Amino acid sequence: MESVVWNSMPKLARPLLLVAFEGWFDAGTCATGAVEWIRSHTEAETFAHIDPEEFFDFQENRPAIEKTLTGERVLAWPSVHCHAVHAAPPHDLVLVAGVEPRMRWRAFCEAVVEVAVATECQMVVTLGATAAGVPHSRPAAVKGSAANGRLAERLGLTAPTYQGPTGIIGTLHDMLDRASLPVISLRVGVPHYVAGPANPKGTRALLAELQHVTGVETHHGKLDDDVARWESRVSEATQRDPEIAAYIEQLETDADRAAVESLPSGDDLSEEIQKFLRSRNPDDDAADTPPSDS
Repeated sequence: MESVVWNSMPKLARPLLLVAFEGWFDAGTCATGAVEWIRSHTEAETFAHIDPEEFFDFQENRPAIEKTLTGERVLAWPSVHCHAVHAAPPHDLVLVAGVEPRMRWRAFCEAVVEVAVATECQMVVTLGATAAGVPHSRPAAVKGSAANGRLAERLGLTAPTYQGPTGIIGTLHDMLDRASLPVISLRVGVPHYVAGPANPKGTRALLAELQHVTGVETHHGKLDDDVARWESRVSEATQRDPEIAAYIEQLETDADRAAVESLPSGDDLSEEIQKFLRSRNPDDDAADTPPSDS
């Protein structure tokens, strides 16, 4: 059985693959929320999905009976869908997001690599979010890393240093490295005391950093009102408990004292990515030309 079920093959200009999964590395649904934000605010085309049969425990992630707009009852299976987005230059996007699979992670990651190779993605960006000792009232910090030394140096990113148990994103990074596909990891820390509900502040931070690094427009500013309402609700709730309020004040003090490194401008980072990709494909004369429809 083929793991990737193809509906069509999109024609894309210098695409980047954007990946996020629900589960361990998606606190506050920030990562999958960022991918869904892009999908729902663009004319995204579903071109494939990864067959769930081999990868999910349906007692844990059950299918659901749904009704269509015409009243027809259909069975919707948990799955990972692949969408194509024709974005403004410099890159189109391929979006891969869904539930973290339960089983056969190596085969699943091979399926994601297959999508990346078949759609000729030039680079992969994985998104994640972790619960951390950070206050909700301060800017959400996004950390970036890249295993490729040249790419990390160009963008001022760090090399991965984590050792220990990992999730599907860590497994995917290993597979992408073996396939010689450059990959960047962007991850945001969200307050552990409100890590459960949807966190628009973390989602906006990931979208902003994605735009900052790649030059792809994400329209993250449209989330400002949602972020303000979220901050207000959390502040109101935490102020009711003096102990929690005092703890948050300490987190705020620690955050304010933390050294903040100056980052290159978004244009500078985007240009460095273009230089890196051109160095991998020096004969790509059509790098700045959208593909034809023929």
